[in-house]
Order: sequence, then structure tokens, then C-alpha cells
Amino acid sequence: MLSGYYTDDVHGPHEYFELGNFALTTGYTLPNARLGYKTIGTLNAARDNAVLAPHMFSGTSAFMEAYVGEGRPLDPATHFVILPGQFGGGFSSSPSNTPAPFDRGQFPLVAIADDVIAQHRLVTEHFGITTLRAVLGWSMGGQQTYEWAVRFPEMVPRAAVFAATARNPVHNQIFIDTWNELLTSDPAFRDGFYDDPAEVRLGLQRLAVSFSLMGLSSAFFRQELWRGLGFASSDDFRQGFIRGYFAPMDPNNLIAQGRKWRASDISAHTGGDLAAALGRITAQFFVVPFTEDLFFPPEDCEADCAQIPNGHYRPIETPMGHFGMFGLRPEDPAAVDAVIAEMLAS
Repeated sequence: MLSGYYTDDVHGPHEYFELGNFALTTGYTLPNARLGYKTIGTLNAARDNAVLAPHMFSGTSAFMEAYVGEGRPLDPATHFVILPGQFGGGFSSSPSNTPAPFDRGQFPLVAIADDVIAQHRLVTEHFGITTLRAVLGWSMGGQQTYEWAVRFPEMVPRAAVFAATARNPVHNQIFIDTWNELLTSDPAFRDGFYDDPAEVRLGLQRLAVSFSLMGLSSAFFRQELWRGLGFASSDDFRQGFIRGYFAPMDPNNLIAQGRKWRASDISAHTGGDLAAALGRITAQFFVVPFTEDLFFPPEDCEADCAQIPNGHYRPIETPMGHFGMFGLRPEDPAAVDAVIAEMLAS
């Protein structure tokens, strides 16, 4: 499942939806904004078989493609799967591809809401869809799913959120602050005006250390589960997998995404009242934490679910922590597929 995270060619190149001068909810206007996306399957004549699957922090739509396939719940023979990018993701408008005065370290602050508003325009204006069959996502994709269900409830009859909460936990905010400090403290970062992302090698390595600590559980290292993944030691795993994962990425893009992740909070719709915001969700809504997830602990996810009118709590037992959806063990994607199948049948 790890191939294609940073590439454009798993199921062909991205397509682009031109947004024009896009007014951000943060008070800026992003000129000539664009949303990268992919689709798999065929939109039917009734336009009612579309499933939207936004991706997580640091990923691309290529990651979500790993959950689409013949004979699986997201079967392209029956579903039209839309895989949208996000601002800062590298394919959509991002620090790495936007001209001055919004290039690199000058990229404007964007929010989860901006991603969802752009996706809504893609779905309604480009595809002519009035109701999605479902929305689902992991981590930041889950934050976007919450935003969809609260902002556009009439379009979301069913949804599934994997390892995400409706309001980003404070502990999670502190983690984001930590990796941001580790990344930007590299002298080569130059306030975001480096010429080549590879120059910020030290910062990216430091960021990877923090994700080694938080992305997985203590059980993963205690049980030496890295052995089953083909690594000779825990250090080998951290170097080959975690550092290897982040090495090709653009630091400014990660920072732009991290700011959205940190500020995510659907209670912005209800003056800070989280229960009122969750009460607006009309979907059959599946809340799916991974056990031992340090980013989005199961107890936080369960508390959200209890306040959703049609909430369904479906924890997945895994020693992989937040990285359960990476599919490092065959049991994990199978458990994810089971929830998706139940959600689609609801």
C-alpha cells in the first residue's frame, strides 16, 4: 500500500478544477487557485453513486486509491470514487507551486473549510452532483469529512471518519507545534525561502523522529512488529520507513497542511458549541478510531460519536496506532473495508 504516495500515476495523472480567485475563509484571496483530483469508476445517469474520499496529512489521492478496487466495498464497477486533493498537498494550490506573492513561506493561511468548499464546487459545478453516496477519510481526511457533514448535511447521507475527531485535541496541537519547531529550526529552512526542499534534510529528519514517536504505539516497538515488515531493527524501520516517507516532501507544504490540521474544529459553525455542531449531522455517521492512537485517542472519538444523532462507534483493534490505515498488516485494511461496507449499506 505504500507505493505511489508522492506520485501522480497510480491510476493516471491528476485532473484539475480551476477555482479562479478563491476567497479563503481565513481572509485571503488565493489567485488562480486550482484543485487537483482523480476519479475511479463511472458516474451513473442518476448521479447518485459518487463517494468522496479526501486524503490525510502528507499524503496525496494516491493513498486513498489503495482502498478502491474490484470486489472491495469501494468497487469502481458500482461506485464513482472522487479523490480530491487539498490545499498544500502539492498537486492542488500549494506553497511549492504558487507564484509570488503567495509562494513558499508567503503562502496564505488556509483552513479545512477551504478544502471542503473547493471540493463542494468540484462536486456540484463540475460533476453536477446534488447528493453524494458517502464521504469518508482518514486523519485530516476525517477532519474534512466532519466539515462536509456539518457544512453540507443535505449532501452527505452517510459518512465514515477513520482516526480523527471533530475538534483537534490540545495534545495533538502540541505535537504539531513540536514537529513544526523541529522542521523550521533547520538553518536551511530560511523562513520558508529555500530553493530546494532537499536542502531542509535535517529538518525533515527531525520531523520524522517525532512521527516515529507519535504515529505508532509502544506495543509496535515492544513486540518488534517491524520485523514482519522486513526491517532488521527499530532503527532500520525508522530510517527506511519513517524518514524515507518524509524525505521527498516539501517542508512548506507540510506546514500549510499542519496549520489546517491544528486549527480543525467544526464548532466554528456554532459559536464554539461542539455538541450543537455535532447535532447538525444528519448522516449515518461511522466514527472509527484505531486503538492506541496517540493523535486521536479512542476516548475522544467515542465522546464525539455519542453526540451525533446517528453515530455508530466502530473501534479497530491494532498495535499500529494512528498508522493503522497504512495497511502494514493485512488485518488492518480488512477491518477498514468492513466498516466501509457497513457504512455504504446503512
